[in-house]
Amino acid sequence: MELYEQIIRLFVLAIPIACVAWTVTHEEIFREPREYCKNQSQAGKTILQRKFFYVFTCEYCFSFYVTILFVIVTNYQLLFTDWRGYIIAVFSLVWIANIYMSLFFNIRIGIKKEGLEAKVKEKELDEISKS
Repeated sequence: MELYEQIIRLFVLAIPIACVAWTVTHEEIFREPREYCKNQSQAGKTILQRKFFYVFTCEYCFSFYVTILFVIVTNYQLLFTDWRGYIIAVFSLVWIANIYMSLFFNIRIGIKKEGLEAKVKEKELDEISKS
């Protein structure tokens, strides 16, 4: 596979990886299991137990496991066609996926900020119109 094809696949494969990692570690649909994992990561009896459950609360950590699954399923390699290609692919995909998640987070913060500012202005207008 040509290098440009590998790069295109890198940026495309990172999208579902970011989507899965973000959804599991942040969205409401997984809130209850995530809260359970958070509690176990803080109150677990052994360090292994605490670290195992922490993985499901951290998008960066969880993205490694999602990436490994995607690399196995897609047989994606980057730069090399042996085991080195898999290692480079995993770290590259995690890096790109985490950039995507950071961008998504910043966009969501911006949208929430605009929504809050609109509510404040609406309240101010209501108070002015009542006077």
